[in-house]
Amino acid sequence: MALTTRTGIPSTAQPTAGGLREVFALALPVVVQQISATAMGVVDSAMVGRLGATELAAVGFGSIWMWTVFAIVYGTTSGVQTFVSQRDGAGRSRECGAWAWHGVYALAPAALAIVLLAAPWIGTLLAWLGPSPALQQAALGYVSMRLPGEVAFALLMVFTAFFRGIGDTRTPMYVTILANVVNAILDYGLIFGRLGLPAWGVEGAGAATAVANGLGALALLLLFRRRRLDERFDTRPVWPSLRATRRLLRIGAPIGGQWCVGLTSFAFFTTLVARMGDVSMAASQAFVMLLSLSFMQALGLSTAATTLAGRYVGRGDLEAVRRSFASSLWLGVALGGGVAVLFVAVPGPLLRIFTDDPGVVALGRPLLLIGALFQLCDAIAIISEGALRGTGDTRWPFLIETAFGWGVFVPLAYGLGVSLGGGLAGAWLGGLISIGLMASVLVRRFRSGAWQRMHI
Repeated sequence: MALTTRTGIPSTAQPTAGGLREVFALALPVVVQQISATAMGVVDSAMVGRLGATELAAVGFGSIWMWTVFAIVYGTTSGVQTFVSQRDGAGRSRECGAWAWHGVYALAPAALAIVLLAAPWIGTLLAWLGPSPALQQAALGYVSMRLPGEVAFALLMVFTAFFRGIGDTRTPMYVTILANVVNAILDYGLIFGRLGLPAWGVEGAGAATAVANGLGALALLLLFRRRRLDERFDTRPVWPSLRATRRLLRIGAPIGGQWCVGLTSFAFFTTLVARMGDVSMAASQAFVMLLSLSFMQALGLSTAATTLAGRYVGRGDLEAVRRSFASSLWLGVALGGGVAVLFVAVPGPLLRIFTDDPGVVALGRPLLLIGALFQLCDAIAIISEGALRGTGDTRWPFLIETAFGWGVFVPLAYGLGVSLGGGLAGAWLGGLISIGLMASVLVRRFRSGAWQRMHI
């Protein structure tokens, strides 16, 4: 596959198929995009953290449950990338635009239905999960203001999947940076009452994220409909097709299910942590934000692995599929190693980005030692899932995620953190053991070659 230019149209440069250069060229814009997208959560957390530990905990607690409720929709959008990359790789580029529209027709109504169903029950759900009353109240305000923007975020993810599928990872990057700038400005205004805006505190952070997501979705839609893309990929609206929707869901739904299982297990883990106290939850939230330093790199490489695996499967070049997977893993381990050194060397200054609370910093220090290994294993798992996704092998990763999420992660976290009295560090140690085992199984699944028999 050719490298993409700033316009998203492939250039004539031809790196080794599936080599390090090609993977890096595709992954770098996604990493930058993820830095910006993650910065949206980091900015929310860093600004809200100045209000207090409970407010910081509320943003983390509310965010993970928001992602969990919508995970089935967000994950299914990845199916668009699989179809687009394989069609483009097979020389059927004019079919690519239609798959983005099929994603819109299938997933935007689903996201809207979840918003309408969830809105009346947010307070009840938060009370049932059992964090402190103060955390419940703050999380309720954050989620209520952010919820309306989730339909727009579903659309943003559909069009992002299209652009990534054609090998244009720069366009979503630029749009995400724009959305993040808007979020940061609105955060400053709406959290603290600056720039002539009302001081809404935690609720202001939720409102800022909703507006930024809406702007990002609109920008990507306009870019998707550019004449240059329309001429090559036929991005004109198409009629809904039940047959196309079924095919998309057959590939995408297991990815959505995988996201749902992974996030649900992590959400219950987060609830377990929240019941340990607001300070524990705040320390865990700061730690999760720091883990995103590695996660965004792994996700960028996973996206590259998905696109390249799909493209070379479409071309019938199976050796390039294997090479792209190996290149992605090597880069993931190298970049994760750099993050590990950072976690071990300067844990205190990293934690103080989010809070000066001495109790939070003290609880967070041992987490970064665990995180040094956790984020390496997580990177291997994420990249392996991406490569399998590109080949069309989406059901096995879903089963593996289910088995380890609920069969290993949650029981181990409870056993080491609660039953054996290990507290917050014990709970995260359970997560490390789980992700390490899951990563090894996913790598073995790809190397088994079962994906060679997949047809979408």
